[in-house]
Amino acid sequence: MNISKRAFIKASGASIATMAVAGQAFTASALASPSSQSDKNKTSVLQSITGDVSGISSAERLERIKRAQKLMQQLDISAMILEPGAAMDYYSGIQWWRSERLTAVIIPREGKISVVCPFFEEPSVRESLAVGEDIRVWQEHESPFALIKQILTDAKLNKGQVAFENSVRYFVMHGVMEQLSNMTHVSAEPVTRGCRMYKSQHELELMHKANEVTLLAYADVWSKLAVGMSQSDVKALMQKAQSQLGGKGVWNMALFNQASAYPHGTKQKQILTEGSVVLMDCGCNVEGYQSDISRTFVFGEATKRQRQVWKTVREGQEIAFEQARIGIQAGLVDDAVRQYYQTKGFGPGYKLPGLSHRTGHGIGMEGHESVNFVHGETEILKPGMCFSNEPGIYIQGEFGVRLEDCIYMTKNGAQWFTRPPSTLDDPIGELVTLQKL
Repeated sequence: MNISKRAFIKASGASIATMAVAGQAFTASALASPSSQSDKNKTSVLQSITGDVSGISSAERLERIKRAQKLMQQLDISAMILEPGAAMDYYSGIQWWRSERLTAVIIPREGKISVVCPFFEEPSVRESLAVGEDIRVWQEHESPFALIKQILTDAKLNKGQVAFENSVRYFVMHGVMEQLSNMTHVSAEPVTRGCRMYKSQHELELMHKANEVTLLAYADVWSKLAVGMSQSDVKALMQKAQSQLGGKGVWNMALFNQASAYPHGTKQKQILTEGSVVLMDCGCNVEGYQSDISRTFVFGEATKRQRQVWKTVREGQEIAFEQARIGIQAGLVDDAVRQYYQTKGFGPGYKLPGLSHRTGHGIGMEGHESVNFVHGETEILKPGMCFSNEPGIYIQGEFGVRLEDCIYMTKNGAQWFTRPPSTLDDPIGELVTLQKL
């Protein structure tokens, strides 16, 4: 069932034990409600729902490396070099940061991976390393690039192509290639994207849980909105709710009134009043996998104009969902939404008032990944791909509406992680049971 504000508050006042979210239990263990409505803003306590979640195993990472090596062999790539970030974590488990001191993972076209890092960081780097044992360290006066050359020499890889992910910094690529005069550099994107773009069932489970955290947090925040709140107040509520529910790396955006017409915000100061539009874009991660949900509320009684635009956006979401079919080009999803919006007087194309950004983006370990629902994207939709579905409408000087729910592709077509709300009066939506790929 959908969670309305009225139902949520009524449930809180009655201290009920459970509240259904699309067959999932919205339980008292997740939300300990106060005994009276007047106290609800102060005393409701959320509890973590992620305690029984299992992260990605070493065996899964080894399978990922095998998949990468198969792609490297097909593309005639000798080795792939990764800096700290999502790709390094994806293959090795290493969770580190980038600095002027290089830490890198080297994946050869066959055999075991190697790690290069500063000598004094090795114990810390090893803490999150899930696969492999070959860590080679360099002292402050030494070159990490010479170590990479030695790793490739040991693997008898002294010619051919070395692949770098697009986010690798120039000084790293330059330093490595100075050592490898007999080799050329190419992009690693066909390898990393060829692996990360297609999620496993386990990865979908982690994303499903992250979306559950964010949706429950929205329900909590919606029940607590009050006249006089600032955008920062609402962001703080959402930060607290997602964190208490077990989300990590929490991020939040809240835009009121005219500020909601700017998709990623403005410095305008806005206060919540009767009739305010509230546009929120929020998410978190569970074991490194992201959620991304947007909701647009009207605090109090909505105008006819607000309801019409909200309804059009909701219809745009449904058009995108129905258009997302196995075997079609991803760009056609975006095209279908814009064609519909133009019949309602918005656009054409990216013009305002209308949809000024893409209909959706890839999502997984990072909030924004390849491929996108954007005009001209020719990538074919296949099982395992995951996307946001967020065809907002923005009317500068008035307000904006964005509804965003993530979908994943199965052999039977697109599936919702969270189903969007059906009406502005019940604006939360519901968690959907996870389907098999």
